Parts: sequence; C-alpha cells; structure tokens
Amino acid sequence: MAIFRAREVKQLSDTELLEQEQKLSLELIQERGKVSAGGATENPPGRIREVRRTIARIRTEQNARRNA
Repeated sequence: MAIFRAREVKQLSDTELLEQEQKLSLELIQERGKVSAGGATENPPGRIREVRRTIARIRTEQNARRNA
C-alpha cells in the first residue's frame, strides 16, 4: 500500500479518500497482528508509524473538507 503525503491526499476525491482510509486501516490491523504474533516483518515499527500517519493525513483532509 502506498504512503501518501499531504499534497497527494489533497488531490484525491472524497470517495478515494474513504477507500484509501479503509485499505490503510486494514493494513494497520494486519501489521499489528504480525508483530503481536512474533512474525518477522521488514521494519514493522516504521511501517506501522507511516500507516498511522497516512491515516491521520486522510482524516485531517476529510475533516477540513467537511468543515469548509
């Protein structure tokens, strides 16, 4: 899954934002599951952090559009 920057998030439509948020939330659950199961993933703390930040960027943009 791609990690989006703020400028990229602003270019997405409302439906694309919702879809990406759902995909990233699922990925976050999967990554956390791998870590808790003791699985070997490539840089799990860094990946989890980036996914969380991207979800936050998406939610921030959704709130800005809702309040504008």
